[in-house]
Amino acid sequence: MPLKRRGPLQLIQREADEVKRQVDSLVKDVRSKLETNEEAFRRCQELQISAEKTLKSLQKLTKADELAPVGNYDERKQEEERRLQNLLDSLNTLALDLSPPGPSNEAQNAFKYVDGVDEDDDQDNSEDDDDTDNGVGEDEDGSKAAMLLSQSDPQIYKVLSDFKGEQEGDLSVQRGQVLRIIRKTADGWWLAQDTKGNRGVVPKTFLKSGSGVDQEDDNEEENDDDEDDDDGDNDDDDEKEESEEEKDEDGEGPVDSKEKHSSTSHWSTIRKPLTKVDATDVLSAMGAIPSGFRPSTLSKLLVEEGVTYRGSHYIQPELSQSQLSFKDLFLDPDSGRVRARQVRTCVCFTLWSCRMIPTPGVGVQVLSRHIRLCAFDGVQVLSNIHTVRAAYNPKSPKTWSFSPRMTGMLPTLLDGDCFLRCNSQSPNLGVLFELGVTFIRNSTGERGELSCGWAFLKLSDDAGNPLLNRTYELPVNGGTPYEKDVSVAAAGLKGSPGSVFQQMLQARRQAKLIIKLRSVSSRTRTQLSVLPDTLLHCVSCVHLLVLHRQLLADTLLMDRPTMQDADLICSPVLSTFPELLDQVDLLDVLRSAWLEAETNMSRAQKRDLPYLKQEFIKVYMSSVYFLLHSASLPDYRWADPSSEEQRARVIFSNLEALKTHQRTSGQSGGLDMFFDPVHSHLGFDVTELTFDLLRASR
Repeated sequence: MPLKRRGPLQLIQREADEVKRQVDSLVKDVRSKLETNEEAFRRCQELQISAEKTLKSLQKLTKADELAPVGNYDERKQEEERRLQNLLDSLNTLALDLSPPGPSNEAQNAFKYVDGVDEDDDQDNSEDDDDTDNGVGEDEDGSKAAMLLSQSDPQIYKVLSDFKGEQEGDLSVQRGQVLRIIRKTADGWWLAQDTKGNRGVVPKTFLKSGSGVDQEDDNEEENDDDEDDDDGDNDDDDEKEESEEEKDEDGEGPVDSKEKHSSTSHWSTIRKPLTKVDATDVLSAMGAIPSGFRPSTLSKLLVEEGVTYRGSHYIQPELSQSQLSFKDLFLDPDSGRVRARQVRTCVCFTLWSCRMIPTPGVGVQVLSRHIRLCAFDGVQVLSNIHTVRAAYNPKSPKTWSFSPRMTGMLPTLLDGDCFLRCNSQSPNLGVLFELGVTFIRNSTGERGELSCGWAFLKLSDDAGNPLLNRTYELPVNGGTPYEKDVSVAAAGLKGSPGSVFQQMLQARRQAKLIIKLRSVSSRTRTQLSVLPDTLLHCVSCVHLLVLHRQLLADTLLMDRPTMQDADLICSPVLSTFPELLDQVDLLDVLRSAWLEAETNMSRAQKRDLPYLKQEFIKVYMSSVYFLLHSASLPDYRWADPSSEEQRARVIFSNLEALKTHQRTSGQSGGLDMFFDPVHSHLGFDVTELTFDLLRASR
């Protein structure tokens, strides 16, 4: 009888069982002291590599890889991930206990290639590759150091700020120090080794990665250290070596293993980022940044990850696993409307205020105080990152407020009434709030963004029940969401409070974020149910998102010849509407224009879906679509007062011109203004009119 074939998940489970058996055997041998610490440490490192490899293989698996249907696949996969992560944590702790307490020869050799201290060794390596020292060849030494540097994929990092170890196993480091990262973990505490061989865990937010180097800087340091007047010959030799290294890296020249492991080669891979100093580093050294402030984590994701964490990405339709249909977009055949979909989490909440938030020191001008928020499970961001700007009163600098009272319609950027839809199964799902300031340095004009702290609201209790609709006061923590027990430098009392009165004072002086979970009307709940399974945005924009969703369903599910057809679709609204979620001032224009159009509709017209869709397209084309491609409208820049003012003037003047033209011509669309020579437009691009399903879908 042939053996039953096992699926990939079952094979991974067997590998995890084998790793666990070996870990248990290693722990037992360490306790009984059957082998030396060096042997046990070597076994521990091998198991760490094996466990990480198994974990990476598991994370790449999908349900489609299975040979047969597997029940509760996602739960079983998450359970295996947790088990492997626990094994890695145990191995990291064991590695700390088994690692040598002082510097070793191997560690010193490894860091010799990083720090570039011994210049004589560099010359010896380049002049005579066959010489040996004390019976050991330079090739052998270089290969040992290279093996140590590449073991378990370690990397070289620079320390951005002083860190004093608070618990056993922490590694105290100083700003500017160079560390070798031995092990990276998901909780943000990385196992590192300094130049003296000391090992311990360091928060990853205190570290900065390194790559590439300028050879000129290298020559300058050599000249400073050796005070060598013979610069011309050395510079020529260095240029030759640099060109040979570049050829070796690009594969254009012969590879010399001894040159590859030279100290100059290793130093040239990390020097440039280590010598870069950004505005945050300088302000930290000046004392202009309060303790607990960090570079913004969510802002970095928005900038570096492209559209991955933007609302314009999450409102696009999501394809199913087979890529032949949609996962979250369906039509009700009876009504012709988008079919409602219930998700695991759907909440509405209001940002009220922040209290006792420290202010940056002298030397900087604050351009924006805001909160960036997203769905978070303690490990990764699970939704788009939404931003709400805070109202600021100079008379109360440590208090931020949201949704200020004002005449007219409240701008989306200031609106603190938000909703979250998320279909994640994580039991730790919640909303992450990162308080941030965008600043400009007065002396140099450098811009930057800092996190003033963060708060987290878990959306379920320990029993898994959803939270009640009430007001919550959340403590604001310092550092990043991956750091623990970092306080924000508010005006708190130092030392342990000795009386109840002191405890009350200290509680009042702690930084807090006040939010309120609230219920919404049945009409709003119905509208929310037709939106994408994962989205975080303002409640005031729900009706616009619903109309876009309806047009999307009509175009993709009814108007296409077949469900497998992926040709370009002519639809200016669908191709450009997602841009409005990244340019909220234009989204406000559409809200205002649609509100004005709704006031002129009868009740019957408001209930007529075909009529609403036609009017929405007309309003869209005669307002924001006209502005999107206007040559006079500056590019949208976050927290740039001059750009914001100029955009506001252009938007107001163009809208007034559109209204005047519509009144004089008697046409509701006003599309002939596109041909008016008074209003210049950007060069035409076919993407303005075509919706690319393959490019837009998630």
